[in-house]
Amino acid sequence: MNVIRTAIHDALILEPDVFGDARGFFLESYNRRLLAEAAGIRAEFVQDNHSRSARGVLRGLHYQLAQPQGKLVRVTQGAVFDVAVDLRRGSPTFGKTACVELSGDNRRLFWLPPGLAHGFLTLTETADFLYKATDYYAPEHERCIIWNDPELAVPWPLAGGAPTLSAKDAAGLPFAVAELYP
Repeated sequence: MNVIRTAIHDALILEPDVFGDARGFFLESYNRRLLAEAAGIRAEFVQDNHSRSARGVLRGLHYQLAQPQGKLVRVTQGAVFDVAVDLRRGSPTFGKTACVELSGDNRRLFWLPPGLAHGFLTLTETADFLYKATDYYAPEHERCIIWNDPELAVPWPLAGGAPTLSAKDAAGLPFAVAELYP
């Protein structure tokens, strides 16, 4: 496994070993021991999620103030522009963003430790997005930072036009007034 550091402390891009031939390929998408040895990730996952989104759908930037979730995310079909924002005031990378393209072709994984906001933009006709979470979804604790916050200046690769947003995501708060972690 190749481990790539990002602009956010402890957020990592992981490139698994892929074994392929004319029949197809094989990879380990999760191996607890390997994640601990190669990347220092010692997370206990309690929930797996799967979403499918159409081209131009932007989800995020989401986080849970209580019950913060660490997430190990990947795309199995299609491609997304994935974004993390460090919301931990005590972090050396507080307020920084890390971005990566995740796709069924590049098979990358992205580790987001608890304390980060997360979002993605679908780049292909559809994308299947899978993530393992370290805590349960708690809608009463969920918060959202507006996707186009000028202070964060996320370089969303929008191909001519505004993204498709849920009502919740369209009502996200600016980073400057959002509730953050200590």
